[in-house]
Amino acid sequence: MKIAIVCYPTFGGSGVVATELGIALANRGHEIHFVTYKQPVRLELLGNNIHLHEVQVPEYPLFHYQPYELALSSKLVDTIKLFGIELLHVHYAIPHAYAGYMAKKILEEEGIYIPMITTLHGTDITLVGNHPFYKPAVTFSINKSEVVTCVSADLKQNTLDFFEIEKDIEVIPNFIDKRKYSIEFTDCERSLMANEDEKIITHISNFRKVKHIPDVIKIFHGILHEIPARLVMVGEGPEKEKAELLCEELGIAEKVVFLGQSSEIDRILCFSDLFLLPSKSESFGLAALEAMINKVPVISSNTGGIPEVNIHGVTGFLSNVGDIQDMVKNALYILKDPKTLETFKKNAYKEALKFDIHNILPMYEAVYENAYKDHYKSVY
Repeated sequence: MKIAIVCYPTFGGSGVVATELGIALANRGHEIHFVTYKQPVRLELLGNNIHLHEVQVPEYPLFHYQPYELALSSKLVDTIKLFGIELLHVHYAIPHAYAGYMAKKILEEEGIYIPMITTLHGTDITLVGNHPFYKPAVTFSINKSEVVTCVSADLKQNTLDFFEIEKDIEVIPNFIDKRKYSIEFTDCERSLMANEDEKIITHISNFRKVKHIPDVIKIFHGILHEIPARLVMVGEGPEKEKAELLCEELGIAEKVVFLGQSSEIDRILCFSDLFLLPSKSESFGLAALEAMINKVPVISSNTGGIPEVNIHGVTGFLSNVGDIQDMVKNALYILKDPKTLETFKKNAYKEALKFDIHNILPMYEAVYENAYKDHYKSVY
């Protein structure tokens, strides 16, 4: 099948999932066309089955904000016509579903009918899409999609609560590819990041307020009171500078390493003992899943879709949002005893295997096939 995939090309979860999905589909023989404003960070190679079409947005003094939605719609129309695309899969409601619908309507004027699948990832619904300015457009775009999927049961319920949805939403969870984490790195030595007696704690995110970055620092500070440890902070975002200042205020700056953005998450996680995710909101918790496939137990909040990934008392522990004391207690329970730590590591890996892409990919392919058949039956 010839499939066009629209996504954000950045380090965010939706872009990562969309890119990995496209690569896996290409490996299964589908012809994949990524349509976005630059090459996705996880898309390393183009080939016979993977193509990239960059959206160019002309700059005009007339526009205070350049109209990306119009440029994207036009690029989709051109790409679908030129390459005979059979199905459109957009990730993130804003602005991709809206732009996809406009492209569909333009194509219908020329007698070309194409089904659109919209995948909801989280903040496009809970933070952005629910804003009064965007809510009507998001509701419209979702309802005009032939099929709607989302990454967790919690996000499905939020979507149904926030919007007047007229169709079913299918839950297809995020995924990882276990084969990409089966390599043992010869340079993966703990001495690169910590002393032999120190535990290594890791946090990976886009450093937005919703991630509760100060809580990460405070949890680590609590751990330091009991055992030697190092904290590795991976990512960039508006809360990073505040986090660095907080480390200095608490007198732990020399114990915390800020690495910035990285495309080598597996190399960082391979020597980690614990992963912290105290977010205020997470539609799924892809970062937690990536930690777990690297045999890293997770200390997290119990919000959103995280409990669907991090199993309390098995792969790590869940606490109420902002309950730093409880998170510290749970972290120490795992870290203090080597046998307990090893058990949680094994459990984390075992649970993560349930989300292997080879278990999830057939779910998407079934959605594609049904959408294609149902849409063309209704049209012809």
